[in-house]
Amino acid sequence: MDYEQVIHAFIDSFVEHKDAIMIRELPSDSDRDLVLLIVAESEDTARLIGRRGIIADALREVIGVAGKSEGRRVHLKFESFEEEKQGE
Repeated sequence: MDYEQVIHAFIDSFVEHKDAIMIRELPSDSDRDLVLLIVAESEDTARLIGRRGIIADALREVIGVAGKSEGRRVHLKFESFEEEKQGE
């Protein structure tokens, strides 16, 4: 399954800079686990997380269900480009 395509299908409609969205796979401890980092502009990251994390939780739930169909545990993490630059 192309998780990046599935994520884009959900998030592109409510972010302002959909061309700036970057999704990358992070290393995980298990072959069963898939950790995806979604990096966006700070205002789009705020939209993706939502108030009290409600949007992020919904995205995690949907992607988690998709992963279960393949026997995988999919984890989503969110960052803004500003946070990523500070970490370098």
